[in-house]
Amino acid sequence: MKKEKIDTLSLARDVANAAAKIKAVDIKIMDLRKLTSFTDFFIIASGTSDRHVAAIAESIVTELKKKNRVPLSVEGTEHSQWVIVDYGDCVAHIFYRMMRDIYAIEKLWADAKEIKARKRRISKKK
Repeated sequence: MKKEKIDTLSLARDVANAAAKIKAVDIKIMDLRKLTSFTDFFIIASGTSDRHVAAIAESIVTELKKKNRVPLSVEGTEHSQWVIVDYGDCVAHIFYRMMRDIYAIEKLWADAKEIKARKRRISKKK
């Protein structure tokens, strides 16, 4: 059972990294394991336009397919104001910035612990 949680956290970090790859803004991983049974993590990110939101969602799906992970569903791509990419144990919420403020998911789940995504090492040229 512990192995499953580690894999789920790894999945959440992979989702966050895929969003970061396409320059998502204000990425957060929220640990919901002690608060609900329907999912383990929310990954919340913002895009600067509807096209950016769509590109972030597409990046998540594409990058995770490379790891043989396919979402259960992708919702909201028609208008790309709030796109949900659902992997069951991890659910990504990608918002157009203004919509994120309106829905305030972080406030609804304020008791959730925030997990830091892995930081990528950047090598400096000398």
